[in-house]
Amino acid sequence: MAYFDFTSFEVSFQQYVKYVLGKPLDEATKNDQLNAVCYAVGKYLMDIHFDTRKRYEKNKAKQVYYLSMEFLIGRLLSNNLLNLGIFDPCARFLKKQGIDLETLVEEEQDPALGNGGLGRLAACFLDSMASLDMPGYGYGINYDYGLFRQTIVNGYQQERPDYWPNRSSPWLIRRSEEKYVLPIYGKIEERQDKNGHYKPMWTRKKLFVGRPHDIMIAGHRGRTVNRLRLFSAAASKDFDIDIFNDGDYIKAVSRKIQSESVTKILYPSDSKETGKELRFIQEYFLVACAIRDIIRKFEKQHSDFETFHDHVAIQLNDTHPALAVAELMRILVDEKKLVWETAWDVTVKTLAFTNHTLLPEALETWSVYILNKVVPRHLQIIFEINQRFIARVKERFGQDNHEMIAKMSIIQEGDEQKVRMANLAIIGSHSVNGVAKIHSDLVKKQLVPEFYSMWPEKFNNKTNGVTPRRWIVACNPELAKLITDAIGRRWIADLDLIWELEAFQNDPGFLERYRAVKQANKQALADYIQHTVSETVDPLSIFDVQAKRIHEYKRQLLNILHIIHLYLTVKEDKKDIGPPRTFIFSGKAAPGYHTAKLIIKLIHNVAHAVNTDPAVNRQLKVIFLPDYRVSLAERLIPAADVSEQISTAGMEASGTGNMKFAMNGALTIGTLDGANIEILEQVGKENLYIFGLDVDEVAALRPNYQPKEYLEKDDRLKRVIYALRSDRFSPSEPGIFRSLYNILMSPGDSYLNFADFSPYVAAHQAIAKDYQQPEKWSARALMNTARTGFFSSDRTIKAYADEIWGIRGQIREKDLW
Repeated sequence: MAYFDFTSFEVSFQQYVKYVLGKPLDEATKNDQLNAVCYAVGKYLMDIHFDTRKRYEKNKAKQVYYLSMEFLIGRLLSNNLLNLGIFDPCARFLKKQGIDLETLVEEEQDPALGNGGLGRLAACFLDSMASLDMPGYGYGINYDYGLFRQTIVNGYQQERPDYWPNRSSPWLIRRSEEKYVLPIYGKIEERQDKNGHYKPMWTRKKLFVGRPHDIMIAGHRGRTVNRLRLFSAAASKDFDIDIFNDGDYIKAVSRKIQSESVTKILYPSDSKETGKELRFIQEYFLVACAIRDIIRKFEKQHSDFETFHDHVAIQLNDTHPALAVAELMRILVDEKKLVWETAWDVTVKTLAFTNHTLLPEALETWSVYILNKVVPRHLQIIFEINQRFIARVKERFGQDNHEMIAKMSIIQEGDEQKVRMANLAIIGSHSVNGVAKIHSDLVKKQLVPEFYSMWPEKFNNKTNGVTPRRWIVACNPELAKLITDAIGRRWIADLDLIWELEAFQNDPGFLERYRAVKQANKQALADYIQHTVSETVDPLSIFDVQAKRIHEYKRQLLNILHIIHLYLTVKEDKKDIGPPRTFIFSGKAAPGYHTAKLIIKLIHNVAHAVNTDPAVNRQLKVIFLPDYRVSLAERLIPAADVSEQISTAGMEASGTGNMKFAMNGALTIGTLDGANIEILEQVGKENLYIFGLDVDEVAALRPNYQPKEYLEKDDRLKRVIYALRSDRFSPSEPGIFRSLYNILMSPGDSYLNFADFSPYVAAHQAIAKDYQQPEKWSARALMNTARTGFFSSDRTIKAYADEIWGIRGQIREKDLW
């Protein structure tokens, strides 16, 4: 890497410890050493970033901006060193200084900037844009606290503050010279300019400030470094000096405290009105800061806002940034003086929207009251957009088609008027995409068929992907080395080439090495489990992993029902269940989601019964690893033999965990849901385990679902449910799982657990049988690795770039240094 030399690296490292920390080298702690290494690496990132910016400006490149409430970027040191191509030489250099690089990597804390798949997808996309040399930037919020840290007390989830040291992070560059002053609250006065045109005045407004911070995003091969820009909220002034002089210090600083609370925590609770307002203000804050920053960059090279969309593309990651439609219109109309029709044309051509959910209740709505209170001008604009849109709906579908009008309106009528953010995003964007084939199809047919009938050309699919740099090279280095030794390094930049591994599916020597990599990863995870939760697991057992958010539709409950079945088979029937199994769970439940938290409690209680019973625990273990995060996923995924992707068909938009597990040689057990369907198409039906109802069968069954019918037909299920009801797993807390029993027994169980129980058990029986043939199992695992090239986020980003954004990579041979 041309920018990197170890002489300057050593100087930077030593200067940081000596002059920034004020310590001699021999007194530096592990954290000091980590920060010093990050500082030294950061200098090279910045040099490359400056060259990247010059290249974009020289080429007058159209730029894309990815707006997301979450960026779950994970630890950055190892990822940056790998993408710069200097991990091994850096490790050797540090070793001479008596420093172990792997230890420093473990010292780094996960940035608390996201919660789940939405944020991790955004992080993968930033990696791919930089690796493809595309001018793509992320915009998010610089939270002080993430959602929460999860601890387990007596089987119950406990939430603790998830603070990350963003104020002292070596990766976070504070742009103290830049700020954006944002209007909020107040009211709109109706006025006209001298020509009689409507000129609204936003009066009596308050102001708060967004201050940007940057994290550099290195692409593979270290030739492009883009940035993730995060905004922190601040008061427009430290405090009101007049109030201070009157002696009321608390009141004087209260506005400052209130303003800064906007970016304190990811997703503040919206169970109360004040929480709802704060959560909405967060979304407005992100959008307002991002749009202002984008416009500032645009104006450095351009002045004609009628061509704004020719130079700028903005992707809305879910409905959280949907207010960008109104904010961009406000700036174009009120500040840049474009006529409404032109401004609307520019807005629609600039914005694109990604939908991430099929659950209607998960589509955001905000009360008109909150919008009128917080952003009154934006509400005016939304009503104007809606009025003009409804006129078009009436032209298309008829003046009296009230049902169609009610469904498509941005404003939801009822006891309280609400703004439908998904409708706003669809109407204000030129592209609406789902994130898996089946998901995109269901968006068109079930979620918003009215919009699809009006604008079929807007709707498209972009199946999600994950970056192989993070999810193979960084998290599974021995597998990456094995692949590279076999087929060369080109696969890291072009995962399609990984199919060349298929040539080794019948090579005993290669399969033995592949199996050895998996076994080493399993041993490492077993050691981590022992250290973390003080449980001993057999690394030769089947490691069956379900790691994801705890939610009824993801069906951790179905998984634990099957585990109870295995427990009773061993305990009461004295039967052999085949190879020993270790079932590993990890994931967080939303703090207010009682049923999900109760499922966590059930997992722990069943685990206690299983793990403490000597008649069972040699064949069966159940583990729950708390506080699921990127760094924990990087341990779990390489070690998994089986990947649980068992959501009720039609409810998972895509999933990306399923892709990561398959890439790393885990065989999927799953339903025909989300990206499982495309994994099936890619890896072949012989290399995974599909069970249960499909989307059409789920839709047909739901209205007539009778759980008792399945109970009466399956004695295994009956015994499991009676054990749950009998307090067998809660002797000291009788009745605690009664609500779970009632949910399962109800015809209203939307997740149809009983209907899929028998085929799920059969699929697991097939797994137990097949695992006893290690050569064949390894060959099938290898086929998962070899056939997941399609699931690279590079492929996804190329599709976005070609079909939605109209951008391209900005590297040519003569640009390379």
